[in-house]
Amino acid sequence: MKFEKIQAPKGVREYLPPESSAFDWVRSQLIAPAVSAGYQLMELPVFEDTNLFSRGVGESTDVVSKEMYTFEDRGGRSITLRPEGTAGVMRAVIESNLDRGQLPVKVWYSGQFFRAERPQAGRYRQFYQVGIEAIGLDDPAIDAEVIAIADRGFKNLGLKNYRLEITSLGDSNSRAAHRVDLLKFIDSLTLDEATKERAQINPLRLFDDKRPEMQEAMKNAPLLLDYLSDESRANFEQVKKYLDALAISYVINPRMVRGLDYYTGTTFEFVHSDLGAQSGIGGGGRYDGLMETLGGQSLSGIGFGLGVDRALLAAVAEKSLPQDQFTSDLFIIPLGDDAMSSALVNAQLLRDAGIKTEIAFGDRSLKGAMKAADKSGAQYVVVFGDSELSSGEVNLKRMRDGVVTSVKIAQLKDVLRETLSR
Repeated sequence: MKFEKIQAPKGVREYLPPESSAFDWVRSQLIAPAVSAGYQLMELPVFEDTNLFSRGVGESTDVVSKEMYTFEDRGGRSITLRPEGTAGVMRAVIESNLDRGQLPVKVWYSGQFFRAERPQAGRYRQFYQVGIEAIGLDDPAIDAEVIAIADRGFKNLGLKNYRLEITSLGDSNSRAAHRVDLLKFIDSLTLDEATKERAQINPLRLFDDKRPEMQEAMKNAPLLLDYLSDESRANFEQVKKYLDALAISYVINPRMVRGLDYYTGTTFEFVHSDLGAQSGIGGGGRYDGLMETLGGQSLSGIGFGLGVDRALLAAVAEKSLPQDQFTSDLFIIPLGDDAMSSALVNAQLLRDAGIKTEIAFGDRSLKGAMKAADKSGAQYVVVFGDSELSSGEVNLKRMRDGVVTSVKIAQLKDVLRETLSR
């Protein structure tokens, strides 16, 4: 009986060797600045109660209304695969009482997220993000630090062709004053029923509408930046002052609203010029009121989510990926059962010392094993045979130029440590 091949679901981006090493490098470089700034890891479930996202992210967003993967579990509960990270982090902070301790709570996370979108280059139904959240203080300096951490992550990748766009979505008083005039303006437009309903829930969503006719219709709409309260305006000016001090370039985008309803105050997005339509490589902002909406204290917070998939595409476009993919330091070729036992023991000792070591498995000839060593990209190769075991010495061959050095097996670890550190 012949079985049909099972394929990965549509819209899922997989990372297989050797590309997976580039993916891993991008992810680690993006999060390294957060770790050095004192943010600690938070591992969260990939599915949550659906109410977490409908209440926290916003009913008017495309994420909630069109893109969530929602299903009923065996207990009859409505469960959703996480479409973003902030709501889950906030839920965990409230549930675990982390907000009752020292503030701000500073955490980072990474993993898969899920949205039922139309797949295309840079847009997947399962995508990868790294993110941070700083929860508990409303301080312009924290806003600047969060933005700087994201900027440093992209600089770690060697990216240059990106820009930082920032704005302020103000406080509740700012948005209330703006909403009155924005709704008056929207009432003057000819809209379909679905768009009218979205506007009634959150009129700012119309700035995020990608349809050309809607972008044209909203061209003269009143902008929230012109309605900022004195406090919000002073806060935003302070954020810009800190970014200037950090020598982080930015442009003001007064039409930015991002795709999630919980954003307030400082809001930002990183846009890469080489990625076409899917140009956003990361962004975030402040979310005053989100914790209270989810049943917690009335505490402020700010964070970001950076797209690992798109950052990798940007690094490929700019040719900034490191040339060296994963290569082992040593490739051991054992000839016979006794040699294999010795190879296994010595490989473990070498690995414990931080030396990446591979072994040639299977019943291969010496010629076949040497070909495998060459293809592996290993820097050095040794053969373990009867003569080597009896003499206690092996010939350490440097693969790039074929230079051979006689080395005692007992000293192999020290010799490799020294040569690899040069």
